[in-house]
Amino acid sequence: MSEADAPRRLGQLLTGTEAKGIADRLADGDTLTAALKVVAVGQRAEVRRLLEAVASGTGPRHQQVLALRAIEGARALPTTLSPLWTMPGHLVQSGPLTTSVTRLVDSARHAITCSTFNFQRSSALWKSLREAAQRDDIAVRVYMDARAADGVGQQRSPTTAEVAAHLAPAEVWRTKQFDGTYVRNHAKFLAIDHHLLLVTSANFSWSAENNNVEFGVLIDNPNLAEAVERELREAEGALYERIS
Repeated sequence: MSEADAPRRLGQLLTGTEAKGIADRLADGDTLTAALKVVAVGQRAEVRRLLEAVASGTGPRHQQVLALRAIEGARALPTTLSPLWTMPGHLVQSGPLTTSVTRLVDSARHAITCSTFNFQRSSALWKSLREAAQRDDIAVRVYMDARAADGVGQQRSPTTAEVAAHLAPAEVWRTKQFDGTYVRNHAKFLAIDHHLLLVTSANFSWSAENNNVEFGVLIDNPNLAEAVERELREAEGALYERIS
């Protein structure tokens, strides 16, 4: 591999978030092994190989950090917004929301974060999210409402335990009690590869994806996507419990 090939391939492989995470950890004195924990398990060996190729010669860590900072900056693209709709009778004139959801999940390369009220097996996302979760190179994280799935009279929807089993080995988190009352998770979004963010009014069900009037916005902005993901991660433990 030539000196130019390694950083080029590294730039194709890493997201801006991953590049920043590795660079920050290396700059703080962490080992490369520790720094690579921000990358999906299935990609760590190749990223290590590429970083070691970048680091040939003197000052290897400095060269690695410079290459990673360049990738981080290149990934910081201007925000783009796309409105998406679902309407019955194929009346949608702009981007179709239903097909956009599955297309985004299927195109993911590194990570998917999904927040929803509940799931229905009839949803197109039910199948595509499972297929993504079973890929070694994609880390999938799901947040959902416990009472919407596990409450009395909710037999039509899969329980939170059934969702966790269906999406294994993804991390699935459900709401829990806070100050004596169950938290309701009504945030509905998909974050893809830490830069695409789909915010939608639709639940993940066949009716919402086909019969309802639903609106969503697809936002291409790494900083916003990362901030949204970070907000829920920091709420874990206080508002959510992981299903084992």
